[in-house]
Amino acid sequence: MRSILSRMFTVVNLAAGLAILPVFAQPVALNSKQLDQLVGRIALYPDPLLAQVMTASTYGSEIPEAARWADEHSYLKGNALAKAIQDDHLTWNPSVLALLPFPNVLDTMARDPAWTEQLGNAVLTQQEQVMDAVQRMRKKAKDFGYLEPNSYVNVVYDGGYIQILPVAPGLIYVPEYDPIVVFGRPAVGLVIGGAIRFGPGITIGAAFAPWGWFGTSFIWPSHSIIIGREPWGRTWVNRGAYVHPYVGPRIVGPRAEHHELRARLHK
Repeated sequence: MRSILSRMFTVVNLAAGLAILPVFAQPVALNSKQLDQLVGRIALYPDPLLAQVMTASTYGSEIPEAARWADEHSYLKGNALAKAIQDDHLTWNPSVLALLPFPNVLDTMARDPAWTEQLGNAVLTQQEQVMDAVQRMRKKAKDFGYLEPNSYVNVVYDGGYIQILPVAPGLIYVPEYDPIVVFGRPAVGLVIGGAIRFGPGITIGAAFAPWGWFGTSFIWPSHSIIIGREPWGRTWVNRGAYVHPYVGPRIVGPRAEHHELRARLHK
């Protein structure tokens, strides 16, 4: 019995006192097919947005509340939104704050918490394999003719890796698509134009620098996620202690609300 308990709990000496903390077993690794399915709904996101979604998913417990705040403040854009984030003392992780300009993305993550948790766990434990899965899915979409450069994104094939980049710095268009369609071979004679649609462009200005929005990308050959020009180093082992070096100071509470709440009308 004692050996079983020792695997379930750890005893930490805190200032001469003892605290018993749970130890969570590392999730079972996903295979390639499972990872392909997991990343399918986000694999065609522009690289900077995809990097933010992947890192934010590792803080899945914060996503539902952030999604509600984003929904209620979706009328705020640009600098006004950045100011509201500061004014309201929102204390979620900066990777989650970075997604507040994208209420639809946060809503998708909040509506499927099991998927978000699984993605976050995979990023923490299988980052290289997750990035490889993204590349496999992008190659499928490209080979089948769905993924092409357009007025919304640049598709760059470099060194065997496919990058999806904004057409203009700081202007992000979120693609909307059915993974079953764009990652499958089209039927003969099927018109594939329009399979990937894009929402309105979202401008990310200098005011969003504190949340890692500049110099955010992937180094695909080395399987590195770059947030705010710094490699993302959070893993399953250090997830409780890792603090990413964002350019701005962390926002501290208490939470406040200084703006009109105006929820969107969902379809």
